[in-house]
Amino acid sequence: MRIEQLGEGDPEVAVVGGIHGDEPCGVRAVEQLIAERPRVERPVTLVIANEAAADQRLRYVESDLNRSFPGDPDGETHESRLAHALGQAIGDCTTLALHSTQSYEGMFALVDELGDVEREICPRLSVDAVVETGAAEGRIFDAVPTTVEVECGYQGSERAAENAVQVTREFLGATGVLPDAAAPHRSDLPVFRLGEAIPKRAAEEYEVFAENFEEVLAGETFAAADGEGVVADEAFHPVLMSAYGYEDVFGYTAERVGTLSG
Repeated sequence: MRIEQLGEGDPEVAVVGGIHGDEPCGVRAVEQLIAERPRVERPVTLVIANEAAADQRLRYVESDLNRSFPGDPDGETHESRLAHALGQAIGDCTTLALHSTQSYEGMFALVDELGDVEREICPRLSVDAVVETGAAEGRIFDAVPTTVEVECGYQGSERAAENAVQVTREFLGATGVLPDAAAPHRSDLPVFRLGEAIPKRAAEEYEVFAENFEEVLAGETFAAADGEGVVADEAFHPVLMSAYGYEDVFGYTAERVGTLSG
């Protein structure tokens, strides 16, 4: 794990890239800030989390880091020990964690639940939606409670890297680390509450017909496995929906619960 600091004092803000080693966009954003070393108005911790996995371009070395929190200093896996160390380093910080996906070209934010801090930060980010995930064992929220995760675009794409740089600067503006004059201030962002995983059976070929965040109606065919349609039993909004992003699920159902303004 690489940790750098900009500014003097004890940081209350952090940015983390490289939680998954096969998602280079966050590493790019953190490395760019380290290289530029902009003048900051309050200190910030910058982290490249799973350097070993990033060096090998693997999602993880032994176990998924974002399923390993809060971790254990004597844990059996590299990621369990790393999760503990990361929590010790930034657990009290308001944190941005940068990711990418195989399911969505734009950006969206994920929070465990919308509190005052999340409602202050998310409107200032160039995201299309906010997703409340609820309690999910092993994720970064278990060690760093005040975290906003942002999916920055398609995994490995130049656009995702550019998005990661942009949203990091917006986050640092929203938290007072950098001037925030150029940041958006949107209160109309749609909010979704994550539901159940959508399983997919073993097949040679998968297809997805639904668009993420666009409602799928009951009775609608939204995906297929070897040409056999998968039909919605009830209406839902798809999140992280893709043909090959996950081994055994298409993605997740979600319910639209309103906007950040209510």
